[in-house]
Amino acid sequence: MAKKIGTDNKVIWFTGLSGSGKTTLANAFKESMNGDKSNIYLLDGDILRTGLCSDLKFSAQDRKENIRRAAEVAKIIHSTGLWVICSFISPTNEIRNISRSIIGKKNYIEVFINSPIEICEKRDPKGLYKKARAGLLKFFTGIDDPFEIPDQCDLEIRTDLLSIEESVQKIYDYIISVE
Repeated sequence: MAKKIGTDNKVIWFTGLSGSGKTTLANAFKESMNGDKSNIYLLDGDILRTGLCSDLKFSAQDRKENIRRAAEVAKIIHSTGLWVICSFISPTNEIRNISRSIIGKKNYIEVFINSPIEICEKRDPKGLYKKARAGLLKFFTGIDDPFEIPDQCDLEIRTDLLSIEESVQKIYDYIISVE
């Protein structure tokens, strides 16, 4: 079903473990917008890590800087009138609060893409959990480093319980309810 979102553009910040479905849902949500796809920009952590943030590692300080940069980019894109869907692990409440404060609370929707780590490990499209479990990848969120359950999320999506279509519909319904 083709969907349409209003003109009061927002930044939708997807947070969750690697393999939880952040990027999959971001792409599915954009595709569901039919004619409105040009009004949505996807900003993904993997893409920023290969360019703008390629100088950063995975220490706590570098993770903060990664999210600060991502939030600044999202704020700039948002200011052009586009909706921005951000897909970042953003593992701590402190880091998510940084993004919220940069973007502005009235323009920020935080969506916790929740999936048990066991499911994320089974999905593991890049083999990162396997490397982390073998000690080949340090500071991996969920294994070496913690992931804090968001304390201020606007919406939680359980990707282990909902289909992609059901998840997209739930996100869409939430956005329509706050417009």
